[in-house]
Amino acid sequence: MSMSGLRYGKVCILSDADVDGSHIQVLLLTLFFRHFPKLIETGHVFVARPPLFRVDAPARGKKPASKAYALDEGELTAILDKLRKEGVREAAWSISRFKGLGEMNAEQLWDTTLNPDTRRLMPVMLGAIDFGQTEALITKLMGKGEAAARRELMELHGDSVELDV
Repeated sequence: MSMSGLRYGKVCILSDADVDGSHIQVLLLTLFFRHFPKLIETGHVFVARPPLFRVDAPARGKKPASKAYALDEGELTAILDKLRKEGVREAAWSISRFKGLGEMNAEQLWDTTLNPDTRRLMPVMLGAIDFGQTEALITKLMGKGEAAARRELMELHGDSVELDV
C-alpha cells in the first residue's frame, strides 16, 4: 500500500463511549491491522474519545453558567471537585450520562468529538512488541477457531480487566 495516494491524513474511529463502543473499536482496529497495517504503522489511525458525562453548572459570581464534558468517572470526579472548590452547592449542578453518540445533538457531537480544536483523539500505535507478536495476539483475541486460547487468556487475566457495564 502506497502512502503517497492518501486522500486524508487521519482515519478517525468514532463509537459510543461504553463497552459496546469499545467492542466496535476492536473490530475496526482488527480490520485496519489485518488489511491496512501501513496506516497504523505510519500513524494515520486514531480513536475518538467521546464523553460519557456532561455536567451543567449554574452561574457563580462573575462566572456564567457552564457545561463540562468528562470521558470517565475520574474526570467527572475532578469536575465536581472543582465546582465544590468554587463554592457551588451539591444540588446546583446536573449530570447527564450519554448512552451513545446518537443521543448527542449536532452541536454536542461537534464540540466533543468532531471539532479539531476540542475533540480528543487517541493515536493508534503498535506497542512494545513487534509486528509478529502483535499479529499473534490479535489472532488469539479475534481469530476464528481461537476460543480455547481466548478462554485461557480470560482465566489468567480476567480479574485484571475493568468493565463499564
